[in-house]
Amino acid sequence: MITTFRLPIGDAVESGIEALTETFGWFFSFIRILFQGMYDSVEFVLLTPSFWIIIIVAALLGALARGPLFGLGTAVGFTLIVGVDQWDASMETLALVLVAAAIAILLSVPIGILAAKSRIASTVIKPILDVMQTMPAFVYLIPALILFRVGVVPGIVATIIFAMAPGVRLTELGIRRVDHEIVEAGQAFGSTPGRILRQIQLPLALPTIMAGINQVIMLSLSMVVIAGLVGAQGLGGQVVASLGRIDIALGFEAGLAVVIIAIFLDRVTASFGSGKGLFIIIRRRWAASAASAPTDVVPVKP
Repeated sequence: MITTFRLPIGDAVESGIEALTETFGWFFSFIRILFQGMYDSVEFVLLTPSFWIIIIVAALLGALARGPLFGLGTAVGFTLIVGVDQWDASMETLALVLVAAAIAILLSVPIGILAAKSRIASTVIKPILDVMQTMPAFVYLIPALILFRVGVVPGIVATIIFAMAPGVRLTELGIRRVDHEIVEAGQAFGSTPGRILRQIQLPLALPTIMAGINQVIMLSLSMVVIAGLVGAQGLGGQVVASLGRIDIALGFEAGLAVVIIAIFLDRVTASFGSGKGLFIIIRRRWAASAASAPTDVVPVKP
């Protein structure tokens, strides 16, 4: 008879979560209050003005980023969201996405820079990113619910973990792909590592970094339904409600609103990386500073 052997890995993780809750409960309470406050602030900004004001602002942003035609399409799409009575839920979802994506970007870009600068850090970070990308997103919700309780905060935390990986990977890739001769020229003229990073590597790696940021935002938006399962409001809650009631109409309208917001966020963030519209001015100025960096530094005397 074969004896079944079982490694208690799950039990060890559960014990670790319980120990974290007992020891650092005050810290997780602080994070919960912080994330909830950030979400409430963004939601207030999006829901307090009339929907026409938000539509006009979004249309202007779209026009500046991609041109008048995309601005008009943005206005039509957002008006359609109002027409299917999904405006409040859409703004709640947009608030969740903006908060989660902003935190994920603030974490992933510095980690990507660290991985690009240190092979040891890159070796350690890569398997962690593999786990973050391949682990089912529902698994993140279990410890998040224990640590942060039911509501929007567990959804934000799970979204951050799920969406960070492409930001880290593409930031590292973009910096590593910068021509070594340009970096060596900056070093030859006495530029510090920090200045080389700011004025040479980051500007030249910007399209790749922005591609990673774009993916972070898209993955954040893909988590709205899962966030709805843990009590987060917005379109995710609408989709969950439609599943519970087998309401095809509600599910389709909520899904259509998600698609419209996804297209808007994707095109606007992609325009920064490709240098279209208003954003091309920012990229040209940054690229100009990168081009002049090696020549405006006084050589260091031996």
